[in-house]
Amino acid sequence: MNEKNSDITILKIGGSVITDKSSNEGIVREKAIIRIAREISFFEGPLIIVHGAGSFGHPQAKRYSLAYKFSAEGSGVTHRSVASLNELFVNALAQRNVNAVGIHPMGCLVAKEGRISKSFLLAIQMMLEKGITPVLHGDVVMDTVKGSSVISGDQIVPYLASKLNAYRIGVGSAEDGVLDEHGHPIPLITPDNFEIASMHIGGSENTDVTGGMLGKVKEMLDMSRQTKVPSYIFNANAGGNVMSFLRGEMIGTAIKDKA
Repeated sequence: MNEKNSDITILKIGGSVITDKSSNEGIVREKAIIRIAREISFFEGPLIIVHGAGSFGHPQAKRYSLAYKFSAEGSGVTHRSVASLNELFVNALAQRNVNAVGIHPMGCLVAKEGRISKSFLLAIQMMLEKGITPVLHGDVVMDTVKGSSVISGDQIVPYLASKLNAYRIGVGSAEDGVLDEHGHPIPLITPDNFEIASMHIGGSENTDVTGGMLGKVKEMLDMSRQTKVPSYIFNANAGGNVMSFLRGEMIGTAIKDKA
């Protein structure tokens, strides 16, 4: 799996975009999913999609305190919740003639103390080669130390980018990018200005056991240091932005290893 796949794009869609994250009932934003699926359908090329869990995962994980202790029941409840959201997203893509297949991280990733440590990605690589779009999601995975861990889409994305040698990453969030003190997107974040930029980065307004915007930026910056792969955090709530990213446009906040 070390061959260079320089044309792989990874697109992450945040849970706050496709669900009502303030809800504890797993409320989906159907219109947003349909719109995003339509924008994705115009893209040609190898694409991996990863979506967040939003109200389909975070409330359940918090209810069972999965960040602090193992619960077989809680792991199952949380996984089934996020898997149901994944099915809705995959079905929307299929209706737009995208050859999408849901991939559950619980079945192909293993963590150690909350960080992905082992994986089976050959099936995903073969899907990309054969024109199938794998759709992963934030999930509960088995953990060799803790029993199970909640693994966010924001951790999965850079992991896949590194292992599969992707060349470009987009992170569709509910914000126009990483915002400065005036509410304007910071055009570029690198290791040189991260400390200053981080003073303006908050967590998630709603229940989020995976780190919010600051967690996103840290994951992408660490990945960029290691792989030189650029990523872009942009507003996926705005119509056309997903398509703009997939067309190769510079959008939102770019995160790179250097200016």
